[in-house]
Amino acid sequence: MKASYFIPLIIIIFIILITDLYAYKGLKSILNQNISIISSNVFKYSFWSFSVFIIVIFIAIFISLPFINLAKSYIYIFNLASFFMIFFFPKLVFINFELIEDLIYYFLKIFNSDINRFMFISKTGLVLSIIPFLLFSYGTFFGRFDFKARNIDLSFKNLPSNFNNFKIVQFSDLHIGSLRTNEAKLKKAVDLINSQDADLIVFTGDLVNNFAEEISGFEPILKQLKAKYGVYSILGNHDYGDYYTWKSKQDKINNFNALIKKEKELNFNLLLNENREITIDSQSISIIGVENWGMPPFPAHGDLNKAVVGLNNNNFKILLSHDPTHWEEKVINKTDIDLTLSGHTHGMQFGIFTDSFKWSPVSLKYPRWGGLYKENEQMLYVSTGLGYIGYSGRVGIAPEIVVITLKSK
Repeated sequence: MKASYFIPLIIIIFIILITDLYAYKGLKSILNQNISIISSNVFKYSFWSFSVFIIVIFIAIFISLPFINLAKSYIYIFNLASFFMIFFFPKLVFINFELIEDLIYYFLKIFNSDINRFMFISKTGLVLSIIPFLLFSYGTFFGRFDFKARNIDLSFKNLPSNFNNFKIVQFSDLHIGSLRTNEAKLKKAVDLINSQDADLIVFTGDLVNNFAEEISGFEPILKQLKAKYGVYSILGNHDYGDYYTWKSKQDKINNFNALIKKEKELNFNLLLNENREITIDSQSISIIGVENWGMPPFPAHGDLNKAVVGLNNNNFKILLSHDPTHWEEKVINKTDIDLTLSGHTHGMQFGIFTDSFKWSPVSLKYPRWGGLYKENEQMLYVSTGLGYIGYSGRVGIAPEIVVITLKSK
């Protein structure tokens, strides 16, 4: 096994063992008060058999990584990740309460050596650990395919009158390799998009996880996307194959070229640092699309200066840019771009997103991570995505399509 695989495997096994040892200690203390010796032995063997099973599965996957077809295996790896999270995060909740209880107990024992151990804190942790178990279970089995259409009206002073009520449907971050064996679910999402009767459909990047091959078999479904003025797309950070160790530089280039070819076969108008005009009668708006632009460690292939070459500066302008940090760094107060559409964050696939309140841990890294943002007259909408990666689920952050209706003020 290569060192690049061996080191993270050791770290994962170490974390699992430390967590399970501490969780077992706490659970055994609670159960010893309430069950017989026989039941205690059944618990012990069941607990550690399950722990060993998880470790063996992780070892098997890490060993097989250099040999399996990842393009067709993401679904199985991510399902395992979900299975792991369903059972691991409840343990994390429990051991945190157990740790608090231990610290209090040993601190008090300094002053009173005869103090009896109290267990209400760890028991509270055990009860509360049910919450992440239920949340991650729901997110895995139901949340990841609970597609939502989010409707929003955006008003602009300089929108041409012929584009009043112009409807744009945005979807983002499909990560299509994660959907293998779930083709019917993708068809459901495409039907939802088409049911919006869009004037324009835009896809804001991350069509795949790494490989152009992931698209194979999904073409008949994606080709069904229909809009009056077509489907426009851009690339996201995952579309460049940067998260895989290729055998050669040429293999990576070939994969990228194959992805570009696939997007054209899907009838996506892929914008690679370029722009297009959409005209209704004598009035036009401009669609600008940049390649992925991100703050390190994400690749910055996007070139906004190149993308606006030949642009009609009098037009209303819509920018498609995968990473929302691009808006802050290169767009607001530096250009006259009216509306930017981004994705990338997924809302971390975990959080709360309602009309009145939104929060996700990803907000610690991306202040603009989901929904609508406005600076003066410039607007940004960040889609939390339609697909998933890593954890094959969504908790509180529904897979969304964004239905934007442009309004003239």
